Amino acid sequence: MIIHKPYLLFLGDAHDDLAAKTAIGVWQWRPEECVGQLRLPGCVPKLPIDEIDLEEGRRRGARTLLIGVANRGGTIAESWISVLVRALELGYDLCNGLHTRLGSIAPIREAAARSGARIIEVREPAQYPIANALPRSGRRLLAVGTDCSVGKMYTTLALERALRDRGVPADFRATGQTGIMIAGGGVPVDAVVSDFVAGSVEQLCPANTPDHWDLIEGQGSLFHPSYSGVSLGLLHGATPDALVMCHEPTRQHLRGLPHWPVPTLEDCFELHLRCARMMNPAARFVGMAINTSALADDAARRLLSELAQRFSLPASDPVRYGVDSIVDEILR
Repeated sequence: MIIHKPYLLFLGDAHDDLAAKTAIGVWQWRPEECVGQLRLPGCVPKLPIDEIDLEEGRRRGARTLLIGVANRGGTIAESWISVLVRALELGYDLCNGLHTRLGSIAPIREAAARSGARIIEVREPAQYPIANALPRSGRRLLAVGTDCSVGKMYTTLALERALRDRGVPADFRATGQTGIMIAGGGVPVDAVVSDFVAGSVEQLCPANTPDHWDLIEGQGSLFHPSYSGVSLGLLHGATPDALVMCHEPTRQHLRGLPHWPVPTLEDCFELHLRCARMMNPAARFVGMAINTSALADDAARRLLSELAQRFSLPASDPVRYGVDSIVDEILR
């Protein structure tokens, strides 16, 4: 799945930042690939980038109108349709990560057929091979977690940036909706048939030069009853050399499962490492990415120090304190 750049970010009529999190994420991590934003009446979020119309976006070279909205239910609002049709008429590709398929809406489908522009449905996977488990060159890091939604995407993006800043060849490999839009391509693993998850990840991060690092966005957790299958498929397909454990320390239960407690870090380290070493006996943890957003600075620093000492690994909050200590361990 390849998305042509640069983007014009479509915020629609999003009512808060959470509803525009996809556009915000793309702007945060790939600002050089965004020519502007398009907001409709009633839109509350506003990015620090020029607000322009479709025609100006094309003059600035935009190739894709990226739907940066993540609304409740993943629906396409009636008020968007005329804008999306006009974008297709102007030659934009449309990139959509919502549950509602653009091709299911007749005026949009017909406009795409007339113009020849592409409709890119991020959640609609391609065909992938079954994993072959053959060794391949290059280095790979996978972010894993004690739960879902604990910062695996942010961590791998931060590591990509930090490695590149040190002159190390590195690429973020996206496996989720927002990550794919940031990267301009990837595999939507939550939409891949289970037999092909590991194969899709092998295809996502193929053989590379010996010093190149692929930073693979993790999904779910081996301990989450709802998502463990995807997590294991990622581990097997990635055959990682390095792992980073992502954790939110104030969470009392697994996301969406109030009756299911968060596993201990000890259990998470042990099981993830055992599963990773089935495919790569040299796999090792290189750090912990801890989401300390619910803690005051003193408490956050104290916790990170305790965790680093307890597990003999660098521990940091990528948002607050960066990932340099983890990069040091990767390159050790």
